[in-house]
Amino acid sequence: MNKPINASYLPDNAAELDGLQQLKLAFFDGAQRAPIGDTLDFGMTEMEKGKVVFTGYPAENHMNPIGTIHGGYAATLLDSALGCSIHTMLEPGERYTTVDLNVKYIRAMRPGMGAVICTGEVVHKGRRIATAEARLVGEDGKLYAHGSTTCAIL
Repeated sequence: MNKPINASYLPDNAAELDGLQQLKLAFFDGAQRAPIGDTLDFGMTEMEKGKVVFTGYPAENHMNPIGTIHGGYAATLLDSALGCSIHTMLEPGERYTTVDLNVKYIRAMRPGMGAVICTGEVVHKGRRIATAEARLVGEDGKLYAHGSTTCAIL
């Protein structure tokens, strides 16, 4: 089913808002979910300055050929939580771009395992560089992956 894709979930005056305000508008006030969230069945469930939480539901359509959830699923959740946690710290007019993404896989996810929760938190945000860390944990309390990012502040 083809849905129209909105290239931006933010209003025209988004540059006047800080990063936390932008994300609240994009994800909560407008009840939007980015197309990647539809594809991989995950979305942001919590946010505050410097921290966000995404919840996902690994399923059969996320499997790799060996019967476990593809590593890209975890990497995408981590990347989303890491980037959005930094986004919450932006001042009006600031933007960012990812410099690197580091992912450590701890154990395999399986379809039907229930929800996974990915929490991203800013470690440091300066004028030019920001770093963040995230953890991907199952409903069973086990750690499935963790990661970090460095972003350039523009």
